[in-house]
Amino acid sequence: MAGELKGRVALVTGGASGLGRATCVSLAEAGAHVVVADIDADGSARTRDLVAEAGGSADVVALDVTDDASRRAVVAQLFEQHGDAFDVLVNVAGIDRPGYVTDIDLEDYRRVMAVNCEGPVFLTSEFMKRVQHLPEGRSADVVHIVSLSAITSGSGAIAYNGSKAGFLNATRCIQRELREKAVTADDGTERPFPARVMSVIPAAMDTPMMEQWGIPGHLMMPPSAVADAVRTLITMHPAAYVPEMQIVPRLEPNFPR
Repeated sequence: MAGELKGRVALVTGGASGLGRATCVSLAEAGAHVVVADIDADGSARTRDLVAEAGGSADVVALDVTDDASRRAVVAQLFEQHGDAFDVLVNVAGIDRPGYVTDIDLEDYRRVMAVNCEGPVFLTSEFMKRVQHLPEGRSADVVHIVSLSAITSGSGAIAYNGSKAGFLNATRCIQRELREKAVTADDGTERPFPARVMSVIPAAMDTPMMEQWGIPGHLMMPPSAVADAVRTLITMHPAAYVPEMQIVPRLEPNFPR
């Protein structure tokens, strides 16, 4: 619904293409000011243009999710610019480097782990350090894009499946920690930690990253389908949250599993 996110600022990683781009457009259509974060400057600029064409507003920021200084600088910059209005983070950035156990490249493996797991976990950590001070009645939203590969096994996908499984379990740990950080008032009622963290677990989407696998287009979802689900999670009633949402193409050949 238009205007649901008006007044809120959302940082979307991996915003230069694929699901990241679709998420930027979807959140902007709902009224959010979107910050397109990526290492691909040209792709990010194109996403910003698409947001403008859709009637929304967006900025571009260079962000390497694997670099701690970059993560810290971007979060600090956005809070300085937007204050508490910066209260949405969507971790979309992800890469895949196929490899079997007999030939997997160590550098590729480490790069996938850094982009898909370590990077978003520590970006979320930096974001949480800021939003933990939001006043009563305010709540931030974090959505982690995981993958169905986190709960399945595939040949030649050790790095990707392993990184996504680690990211999913890290998200579960964060959710548990935030529950434990609820504040108990004198009358016994609880105030939840002022942020909720949710994960989306999609199967194959028609994005550039999937081209290497040669999956027919009709067996994949458009990224907009998942992007709109992200928007739904962020705009749902603040008293509830969805720990994990699985989204699968209706013609996905191996689901239910």
